[in-house]
Amino acid sequence: MTRRGHYGFERRRKADLQRAKQEAKRQRKTERAEAGITGPEIGEAPEVGPPPGVWEWFSPSRGRTVTSEAGKRPQTEPPDDWVLLTDVEPDSEPQ
Repeated sequence: MTRRGHYGFERRRKADLQRAKQEAKRQRKTERAEAGITGPEIGEAPEVGPPPGVWEWFSPSRGRTVTSEAGKRPQTEPPDDWVLLTDVEPDSEPQ
C-alpha cells in the first residue's frame, strides 16, 4: 500500500480555497449592500392550469397531458383512460 503524500498540504489547500470562497461571498454581499441592490422580489404566483375554455386531460398509460376544447374528450384510441384534470361544474359532463 502506498503512503499518501502531502496530506497536510491538501488539507491546507482545501481550507485556503474555502476561506477565499467565503471572503469573495462576503465581498459581493457588502458590494450589493453599498449599491442598494437587493434580491428578486416575490410577486404574485403565476397562473397555473389551462386557460379558460380549455380542459386538461391526463392519461396514465401514455404518461402525458393534453388539452382539448371545453366539453370534448381527447381522441379515443385504446386504451381510453383519460382523466379530467380541470375543475368543472358538475352539470358540464364531457361528451
